Amino acid sequence: MKVHSRPLNVADFEQMRKILFRDGLNEWNYITDESIDLQFQLIRDGKAIAILAEASEITGLAILIFKDACPSNLRQYSTLSTMAYINDVVVNMNYSGKGIGSTLLQKAIELAQKEQCEHVYIERHEENLASVGMMRKASFKIVDTFYDPNKRTTGSRNTSLLVHSK
Repeated sequence: MKVHSRPLNVADFEQMRKILFRDGLNEWNYITDESIDLQFQLIRDGKAIAILAEASEITGLAILIFKDACPSNLRQYSTLSTMAYINDVVVNMNYSGKGIGSTLLQKAIELAQKEQCEHVYIERHEENLASVGMMRKASFKIVDTFYDPNKRTTGSRNTSLLVHSK
């Protein structure tokens, strides 16, 4: 399995959307058409990249957003010009539990550092145990947990923000 970033074509975007909705939608994840459209536009504009896990097809993906294109609410934690933000990480359910998610995160960190990003941020539902393990394995540390009822509709309704720093 190859984990890398490469130029995307129309079929890639269609396959990524399918994976995001088929394998990413659950009580813990906040995935909407609008959020996917925004991420895909950032990729087209060169402000984000897709990191893909591929065998004969895309089996997992992470969207890495760079610097000033990162969510503006992250300004309170660091300077946007020195950060990257991982918006979505989704693995095809037939490949889950094989370390692909952690590998995607490690590749995102590596690519962010190549772009001179000192901090890589990611969010998760506070109670998403699968994400807890994946993010811990990739050396992310919690910097904040906050009530987020617009994104989180189950459980504590809290979002945990994590960071990986050089």
